[in-house]
Amino acid sequence: MSAPLAPGAAIGILGGGQLGRMLAWPARRMGYRVVIFSDEPHGPAAQWADQTVVGRFHELDKVAEFAKQVAVATFETEHVPLPCVDEVLKHTRVRPSRCVLEVAQNRQLEKETLARLGAPLPRFETIDPSRGLAEQVAVFGLPCVLKTTTGGYDGKGQWLLRELADVAKATAELRGRYAVLEEWIDLELECSVIGCRSESGESVFYGPVINHHRHHILDISLCPAEGLASPIQEQARDVTRMLMDQMQVVGLLCVEFFVTREGRLLVNELAPRPHNSGHLTIEGHVTSQYEQHIRAICGLPLGSVEQLRPAAMSNLLGDLWTEGEPNWNAVAAVPTAKLHLYGKHEAKPGRKMGHITATGTSSIAAGVAVRDAREKLTS
Repeated sequence: MSAPLAPGAAIGILGGGQLGRMLAWPARRMGYRVVIFSDEPHGPAAQWADQTVVGRFHELDKVAEFAKQVAVATFETEHVPLPCVDEVLKHTRVRPSRCVLEVAQNRQLEKETLARLGAPLPRFETIDPSRGLAEQVAVFGLPCVLKTTTGGYDGKGQWLLRELADVAKATAELRGRYAVLEEWIDLELECSVIGCRSESGESVFYGPVINHHRHHILDISLCPAEGLASPIQEQARDVTRMLMDQMQVVGLLCVEFFVTREGRLLVNELAPRPHNSGHLTIEGHVTSQYEQHIRAICGLPLGSVEQLRPAAMSNLLGDLWTEGEPNWNAVAAVPTAKLHLYGKHEAKPGRKMGHITATGTSSIAAGVAVRDAREKLTS
């Protein structure tokens, strides 16, 4: 095992978005230096960091410059190219790991790895681009969901195939890329468990968190998962623990789940980084997911995941700026609401600009509070 990193050591974060920003704050509070690698010199993470190395992931000389300055490196996005990670590994440690990053980047590899490890999954089939999609869908059966193997997020790179016309449209848009077919799920709800594992194998868990999506983007998260049966909650944590142990994760791993109307728990996908659904841990738990990740990658004991009060989170997308600057004063008037803005310089539709969290007597009450606060932004 590696010796714990003492305060004063430098932590490197690959990526300059809001998740890097929220990792930087607890790291600096705990006495660590934070070095960001990003193509944005004044982006969300850079605003809270000690230093930013400006470059693109394919500029390996810049990546090496970054890596030589840090005692450990992590990533705030799973879209860091593997050659970039390989360059970092020449100079320092990378956590959670190159292996888990590679798995999370490719849906085919992810599905095959999850199946090999025994995780519960929807039925799936890899699409061979050299064969006709219609022929392969006919064998698999309709309705189903088609997903590109790489590059998809927030609903991008996905097609719901209900009839042959949908298959023709998807064929044109897929443009010969590799893809995965998944069975159509009769969905009751979506949830996530965020696990954190230390180098010694200690693990802690947040959730399950109930997640509600709008236009394929996470809209509202609620914790605890009121109404979700205890055996399913326990199974979700057990699956997360098994995957972290089998893949030797050091740091955070979010496992996104489907729960079917028949009560089956199925793994949707993995995110080896802080997760949007875990924003509510900042106000809701003794130790946030962000501090927990810093503890793990620095070799420190993990913190308490006791939930202080039921909590909820609502995303703030750039659409809220369509009619001008939102009404921040009205949000501040909601007593339990906490506003988090990411310091992005331009609001665009669908772009995550910030979030609101709230606590309450129940997760449902907290959810009402964050919805109310968000509605007031445009009042």
